[in-house]
Parts: sequence; structure tokens; C-alpha cells
Amino acid sequence: MNGVGITLIQNLRGEALAAPESGIVAVVNYGRERPGLIPLWAGEGDLPTPPFIADAASRALAAGETFYTWQKGIPDLRQALARYYQRHFGREFASDDFIVTGSGMHAIQLAIDAVAGKGDDVIYLTPAWPNFAAAAGIGGARAVPVSLQQSGNGWFCDVERIAAAVTPATRAIFINSPSNPTGWTADRETLQAILDLARSKGLWIIADEIYSLFYYDGPRAPSFLDIAADEDRILFVNSFSKNWAMTGWRVGWVKAHPSLQPVFENLIQYSTSGVAQFMQRGAVVALDSGDAFIAEQVERARQARNLVCGILAETGRARFTAPQGAFYLFFTIDGIEQSKSAAFDIIDQANVGLAPGTAFGDGWERYFRLCFHRRLDQVEEAAHRLARWITAAR
Repeated sequence: MNGVGITLIQNLRGEALAAPESGIVAVVNYGRERPGLIPLWAGEGDLPTPPFIADAASRALAAGETFYTWQKGIPDLRQALARYYQRHFGREFASDDFIVTGSGMHAIQLAIDAVAGKGDDVIYLTPAWPNFAAAAGIGGARAVPVSLQQSGNGWFCDVERIAAAVTPATRAIFINSPSNPTGWTADRETLQAILDLARSKGLWIIADEIYSLFYYDGPRAPSFLDIAADEDRILFVNSFSKNWAMTGWRVGWVKAHPSLQPVFENLIQYSTSGVAQFMQRGAVVALDSGDAFIAEQVERARQARNLVCGILAETGRARFTAPQGAFYLFFTIDGIEQSKSAAFDIIDQANVGLAPGTAFGDGWERYFRLCFHRRLDQVEEAAHRLARWITAAR
């Protein structure tokens, strides 16, 4: 980089300069063009958006729905969100409970912007998808990690550790359940303990329940919606990406008390100014006609989880807990201390792409994340390749 470039960079805002690079990108760039590589590093499935959704967006585009639209989302989509929640959560909701955003990441950014800024702390559980902590930092807040714990029964959240991290600067607690990358899923008692803590300290909860239907012990994961009252300070952030194979669409939503809607509408005005109307038409159809598609994907993910866990367990060297939810396996391999360097070896020798644990926070250097949300034959082949590498590696 020349002197001009260095000078320009040095004059950028400190929070922007401090934004971390993705811990996965280097591995992806290294293996992206490998013939026959099976990529299990990204958090998405292998299916394109189904035609019944894409066709609805295409029809709206052809019909000229390309103008400015409601900042908070078209009424039809917010009404469809209310119907979706009624079906899956068994409660009545109004369209004014929902604000459409330009992706789940945008929903998270808006939630942070609404409750925390410079001088504030936000607590989150690790290992974690890194975007929340990075988004908080860019906004000027300090992200405070609290580690999930492990026992013979798998991952669990010690709420007392969250309580110990609370200070006068704490403004919010971010809870992702089911979790990326561990698959940990909070039970009702844990959610109640977190909510009681937030109530007693006057804290916000930002609840990321994007994987609530990718749950293997029932129709959906436990939710703060099962226990929350109207006056609770909870912002729910979500996305169309996972349930309906719409990762590239960048459409999400916030569920919040209707009194907060004007604030979020303003935040959208000054960030994206709204989501394209023709894409929202596709999202309406996804919500109203996509339950069968979701059920098929969850069942496929269940089978893929069982395949991967069974094959890796046979090596005797892979250590993991079968995930309760989401579609990731977070695991270690006996004798491997640095997953980042090992991930490159696995590409070279097994032709499988994994995400290193370093991408999910400090202290997880020995771990790998494997996304098993793919065709079963590919998952099985990748697991066998990885098992052979594990058996040979010393």
C-alpha cells in the first residue's frame, strides 16, 4: 500500500478500522476453486430458492413493483408474518408487531442501534457467529463475551455467568438459540432465568431465533415468546435466509412492541430506505406457502446430522455433542490444537471445506464448524473423507 493509502486509512473512524476480518474467508478463498471440493464452511444450504417463491417475485417485478415502498414493509408481508407467528407460536400478533429489514444482519444492526451505543456494553454468548459482536463494535458499543459451558450432557448456559458480566454500562443481552455454531438450544427454564435477569437489571434482550424451526426435539425450539409479557424489553431479529433458502435475497425482520415501530421505521429510512417491493412479494408467498418446504429441509438436516455424527464418532477421535438445533456440528479432533491451519490441510488432503473455530471467538482454536445442510450423498461423502483424514492424522 502506498503512502496515500496509508494516510487515508489512518483518517477513518476507529470503530470501522477495528472491524475484524472474517475468520472463514481465508479458508474459503484457499479452497474455492478446488475440483470436487465439498464446501461445508458456509452457513447455508445447497438448494436455490424454490420456484413458488421466486416466481412470485418475478411476477411482481414484471408487474412494475419497482418503486419506493413502505419503510417498515408492505402491509401484505407484515400481515403474513403475523399469520406465520400465529401458526408456529400459537399466539395472536398484529401486523404492527413486525418491521421488514434488508436481511437478518440489518435487523441485528438496527436492534443494536436502537438500544446501545458508545460507552455501552452488550453481552453475548460464545462461541458465536461473529457478526453480532462486530456490529456492536462498529456502532461504538463494547461486546462482552460469556462462554457457554460443556458437560457430559453437552452445551449449556450458566446464567450466573451472564449475571456476573453485567455492569452499570450493560444495556442488552444477545441470545442466539438455537445457536450458530454449537446447536445449543436454550430450554424454557434457561430462557426464564435470562428474562428474569433482564427484568431485574432493566436490560434489553436481543433474541436471534433464526433457527427456531431447525430443531430436532420438537416442532420448534423454546422461545422467549413462550414466556414474555408485552412490557418486556425484547427485540426479536430474524431472516428469510435459512427457512426458505433465501440467503441471497437479504430480507429479514424485527419483531418488537408496536410502540417502537416509528423508531425502527426511522432507522430504516436512514439506512436502506426499505426492501424492494417485488422481493417482499416473494417473502409473502414463502411465509404463507412454505411450511412444507421447511419441514422437508428440517428432516433432511436431521438425517444429515445423524449421518455426520455417526461416521465421525466411529473414528474415536472426534469429540462433539449432537446439536439440538440449527444445522452445524461444532467439534474437536484429538491431537489437533489449531483448527485454522488444520482446515487448510483438510482442504488439501480430504477436499472438504470446514470453518475454523477461531472464526467464532477467542478460546475456540481447537474447534471446527461443519455445516451439514446439504444433499445427503454429499454430506455422507464429506464425512467419510473427513473420517479418513482424522484416522490418518497424528
